Amino acid sequence: MENTQKTVTFVGPEEGQGIAMAGNSYRVIISGRQTDGKYALIDMLVPPGGGPVPHAHPDVQESFYVVDGEVEVKSEAGSYIAGKGSFVNIPYGGIVHCFCNKSNQMAHLLCTVMPAGMEDFFMEAGEPAPFGTFLPLPPMTNELKSKMGALSEKYGQKMFPPDYLDK
Repeated sequence: MENTQKTVTFVGPEEGQGIAMAGNSYRVIISGRQTDGKYALIDMLVPPGGGPVPHAHPDVQESFYVVDGEVEVKSEAGSYIAGKGSFVNIPYGGIVHCFCNKSNQMAHLLCTVMPAGMEDFFMEAGEPAPFGTFLPLPPMTNELKSKMGALSEKYGQKMFPPDYLDK
């Protein structure tokens, strides 16, 4: 079998693009630019109360591995408490989902997206910041709503109200 890989990628623990996003801290470990767009891997630190609003992305498969802590994952299929060592897969097709750290300790997740592109959304929507930096949530102005709506559309996502998955 011929090896078509041109090089091996090594990323140290202090390397990768850090992003402060919606009260969370992300580090793009490997981006689509490094994988020919096939996938991206994002390291996520989610403080108590943190996590995204319900959203869907029909053309992206997203998975989470819980390195430490726990998050409640909600989807149209129900909810699940994902603790340390848990794995969650959101398949292609646009299932509305979200997660929230309802505990009193930091949650640490590894998120894989296929194909890549979600990391570009995070880089455009968030602020460059060293991994582990948590910036306060900006006020939800009409300008910010408009920006987030345009970015969501650009990256094939649809956002839903925070209570969309509450039953």
